[in-house]
Amino acid sequence: MVTDDGRATPPTRTVTVVIADDQSRIRRRVREALAAGGCEVVAEAASGDEAVRLTLAHRPDVALLDIHMPGSGIRAAREIAKQVPDTAIVMLTLSATDDDLFDSLRAGASGYLLKDGDPRLLAQALRGVLAGEGAVHPRLVARIMEEFRAPATRRPGRASPAAAKLTAREWEVMSLLADGLSTEEAAGRLFLSATTVRVHVSSVLKKLRVKDRESAFRILRRRDS
Repeated sequence: MVTDDGRATPPTRTVTVVIADDQSRIRRRVREALAAGGCEVVAEAASGDEAVRLTLAHRPDVALLDIHMPGSGIRAAREIAKQVPDTAIVMLTLSATDDDLFDSLRAGASGYLLKDGDPRLLAQALRGVLAGEGAVHPRLVARIMEEFRAPATRRPGRASPAAAKLTAREWEVMSLLADGLSTEEAAGRLFLSATTVRVHVSSVLKKLRVKDRESAFRILRRRDS
């Protein structure tokens, strides 16, 4: 390729991709978008287990995974990160929940894109990931920043050693419940499911070695606990 001023530019390297989604029409649409952007889809999977197997077989540059498919995209991401560390993992999903976002990043994903995004930007996003950039849907970036700011802004003074045992999310959950919100209200405020809130509470009770929420609240309020 030659630029307008006559200088030659190096050809863009073809990015190889394994697509995993249980809906064939989604895979077809993604494949077409990637092909238009100069990427090569080397294999397609319809489940998490198949995604792991095909990624091991083809060792692509990128594994592009749906989250809610048979076998779990997040579990597949975890296995791929462990077994094929040179393959970048990007989630492509309809889910914009905090749980799925942060679980995916913890599993090893370098990107989290939503299916309602512009398909013409998909190939560009994957190239960015391979260049060391993050690829996260714009409306989710603020949630990531908020999560990382949480220890400083939502744990005033780290009042007690007990509070230091909690994760940022556990502290948020317990703070809202201590303020009188119900499980469902706290879930809505944090964009979580009520079940996830209960899981966080259960984890806190175990860490603090108490049997009920009120006991946990008393411990977290004490500065010398």
